[in-house]
Amino acid sequence: MRMYDLIEKKKHGEALSGDEIAYMIRGFVSGEIPDYQMAAMLMAVYFQGMTDEETAKMTMEMAASGDMVDLSPIAGVKADKHSTGGVGDKTTLVIVPIVAANGVKVAKMSGRGLGHTGGTIDKLESIPGFHTAISQEDFFRIVNETGAAVVGQTGNLVPADKKLYALRDVTATVDSIPLIASSIMSKKIAAGSNAIVLDVKTGSGAFMKTLEDSILLAEKMVAIGTHAGRSCCALITDMDVPLGHAVGNALELQEAIEILRGQGPEDLKEVCLSLAANMLFMAGKGTLEECRELAETSLENGTALTALKTMAESQGGDGSYILHPEKLTRAPFSMEVKAHETGFITHMDAEAIGIASVCLGAGRSRKDEAIDYGAGILLKKKYREKVEKGETLAVLYASRKDLLEEGAKKLMAAYKIGQEEPPVRKLVYARVTKDGSERF
Repeated sequence: MRMYDLIEKKKHGEALSGDEIAYMIRGFVSGEIPDYQMAAMLMAVYFQGMTDEETAKMTMEMAASGDMVDLSPIAGVKADKHSTGGVGDKTTLVIVPIVAANGVKVAKMSGRGLGHTGGTIDKLESIPGFHTAISQEDFFRIVNETGAAVVGQTGNLVPADKKLYALRDVTATVDSIPLIASSIMSKKIAAGSNAIVLDVKTGSGAFMKTLEDSILLAEKMVAIGTHAGRSCCALITDMDVPLGHAVGNALELQEAIEILRGQGPEDLKEVCLSLAANMLFMAGKGTLEECRELAETSLENGTALTALKTMAESQGGDGSYILHPEKLTRAPFSMEVKAHETGFITHMDAEAIGIASVCLGAGRSRKDEAIDYGAGILLKKKYREKVEKGETLAVLYASRKDLLEEGAKKLMAAYKIGQEEPPVRKLVYARVTKDGSERF
């Protein structure tokens, strides 16, 4: 078998066999297949696509390229959730304790923020003492004892994806749906959970900008999860507007705690309840309606908040910050960004708002860059709201005054104000299962 022949085959739109895909992935990881040949294959896939069978086989080969986490030492069903990334997307901080409070184990591996999207690990590490690098033995013990743990990804989890992504990043092949699907699902499958809920974002702050592309990606990923024997579904949720009011690590954690107290922004609460209900449903806790009630009850009676405090303390964090989130760090310098005219907010560019938060120090433009846990943005006015000239649109926080001006310019450019009230946007556009797609 030769890589040259496989490139030729895919170039003409033919499907690769399971053996051919195995040869390709294993050879690339071992170094036998050079970068330039894999780059040619990635471009061929970009233009010709892959069948569901090809994508599933590629995903399973990628998952098996490194450590496959065996969660069998953890009793019961293990549920997981993955978001394709967004701005102000602190849903994991809310959903994990809700699901754990209802008796479903969550053994979750999460990533750090990069670019305009935030990372769950960074948000949790804004709790003093919270450790996300723990041994597998402690990880299993904590999940068994408390119901949930969130840790960083292990060094040898899906090395094929690390190599492929680095190559996709420099060959303009990142935005290929089968390659995105195999990248995401290889990590989810290697992480070992039985039930997986995918939160596929759509809109200006999402990787997939259109609803059609978002549904297509979700269908591919659900097909892969089903092929791998996992209970799997996806929700298509809005990311044209940042989720909630807070953008930035400690700010977002504080807002997540508000939701767990039964307060906080309605858009964030609704998306969290929808995702949590689906996780409980995939874990066999009842009908979707019953699972929604379970999720709502755990917010009302405080058990979800207690679950977050317990998880934080079990991973070395100071639980008093969960009960008193006002203690969380906040950058010392602030600036109010005010409206230049009266009218309705007709558009918010979520990606631009995420980039503004990176300028303030709340995110990274490189993987090795340090972040400022107390930096970020509090949005005072959002899409469809009426605003008067001179009224505050948002408050920016940074540890250096000079960062505020740059952040303010980028934030102002993200807002559009018009004279007519814009239409209502949906928060959840569709639900995708192995049986098909349902649009709302």
